[in-house]
Amino acid sequence: MKIIRNRSVKWKITLWLTILMALLSGLLLVFMLTISRSVTTRTSMNQLSQTMRGNAFRIAYTDGRLQIDDGFQFYLDGVSTLVYSRGGALMAGQLPVSFSTDESFENGSMRTITAGGNRYLMLDLWIPSGWEDGVWLRGLLEMPEDRYGTNNILRVAAVALPLFILLAAAGGYLIVRRSFRPLDQISATASAISEAKDLSRRIGLPPGKDEFSRLAETFDSLFERLERSFEAESQFTADASHELRTPVSIIKGACEYGMKYDETAEERKETLEMIHRQAVKMSELITQLLSMTRLEQGTELPEMAEVDLTALAESVVGEMAADYGEERLRYISEESADAAGHTDGAGDADTAGHAGNAQTPAGLYTIRGDAALLTRLLRNLIDNGFKYGRPDGHVWVSVSEENGEVLLKVRDDGIGIPAEHREKIWQRFYQVDPSRGETSGAGLGLAMVSQIARLHGGFMSLESVPEAGSVFTLHLPEKNFFNFM
Repeated sequence: MKIIRNRSVKWKITLWLTILMALLSGLLLVFMLTISRSVTTRTSMNQLSQTMRGNAFRIAYTDGRLQIDDGFQFYLDGVSTLVYSRGGALMAGQLPVSFSTDESFENGSMRTITAGGNRYLMLDLWIPSGWEDGVWLRGLLEMPEDRYGTNNILRVAAVALPLFILLAAAGGYLIVRRSFRPLDQISATASAISEAKDLSRRIGLPPGKDEFSRLAETFDSLFERLERSFEAESQFTADASHELRTPVSIIKGACEYGMKYDETAEERKETLEMIHRQAVKMSELITQLLSMTRLEQGTELPEMAEVDLTALAESVVGEMAADYGEERLRYISEESADAAGHTDGAGDADTAGHAGNAQTPAGLYTIRGDAALLTRLLRNLIDNGFKYGRPDGHVWVSVSEENGEVLLKVRDDGIGIPAEHREKIWQRFYQVDPSRGETSGAGLGLAMVSQIARLHGGFMSLESVPEAGSVFTLHLPEKNFFNFM
């Protein structure tokens, strides 16, 4: 058993198939021998019955006299026919050698008896004469042993069965090896990935419904997820090491300066405030990177539920207006959003202020999404609008429907974004104006916005006019409960 356990699966399956074929061959041999004997017995019974019934038409017993025609056969093809009186006395015929029995007569009953060490088939027929008289015909046929036929079958089986089992083993191994070829391909691909550390390789079996095709698809999906996870981890490591270098250097330099020179209380306070700002910036950066990485790897899954997008936008605007000012940040209804889009400058604030009084009916734009992620998306867009806008700029938020899409728009009256930067702003750490320094952020806000949009099956678009402002729009497919992924 230890030898079997150490063998390959192909070898084990071939071995069990061979054992099964050997057992089936043995059962087939037993079946053939049984059928052979049954056929021999049935042939003997038919022979005895036909001979006896033929003789029954050629004998008569009339007025106490036995009359036998010339066609009557006392011995034919191994069948001995005997004539007995009603009382059981032998009247004609000759018993087989060494045959002796006291079997009673049974009309029409064929049975097997043993006499003198031999087995016989016996059949009795009553030949009546009148109402009370008559004679008995008894037929005896020695049961053939059919040793010759049995020996022939056994001789053929001794030659054919080993050859058949050998061919079955060879054929079974070829079939198993061919069937396991996809498994070899899966194993080879996994080994190549392990050795070369190339997660981009795939097994690539043709689509199918068999177990190996499904296994290959599962492994390809696993490799794809591993590749994404590895890339996300590499991206996180590269981003963190690159972006944390500046704040760490500033903190290190400030600490070295403070330890080297005597600072006044005011200078020490400024140094500590600078260190605190850089620490906060590092903390926010790490938090954003971890969140984006978890979403990409699928370890942080969106909690999809029914979300009233209008109520969510109004709530976020209300909370953030406490920081930026109610006159500078407003939620506007769908009808007034178009009107506000045609005005410029500070006059937009008044227009939006009046438009904000018109409330959109609750539940009009109910979608399926993650409220926390959508809140983060909207906050990032509003912060971006103020951060890169004019010092006294304004931001307006609106929710509407257009061409079967639910649109969440964030508009500002800032300086706009040049055309050559509009495709790049969704990349991590990309900044249109890096000279803004600490106030410009890490450049992750819009990258996270784009990621959240994709997780909800939507996308982001940008319309911008230099010196007039920009409109960031979240496009969500299918109004009222779109299906996630």
